Amino acid sequence: MAELKTKRNDNDVTIGSLPDEGQRADATTLVELMGTATGSPAALWGMSIVGFGSRHYRYASGRDSDWFEIGFAPRKRN
Repeated sequence: MAELKTKRNDNDVTIGSLPDEGQRADATTLVELMGTATGSPAALWGMSIVGFGSRHYRYASGRDSDWFEIGFAPRKRN
């Protein structure tokens, strides 16, 4: 069975790399709001998803994985 590629990592959450000032401001606001709502710090999941909190899931098939409770993906193009 294929392994999930999107995992939490120790890389820095860098909102400053977004090229558009409006996107940076929106992403910064989301980080603050989601951090307050969850009580968890922002963490990078995969290459570009900002996630907060963590849940461990175990499926009926026996497969298990960790996933963030809430998150968003700040993208340069959209």
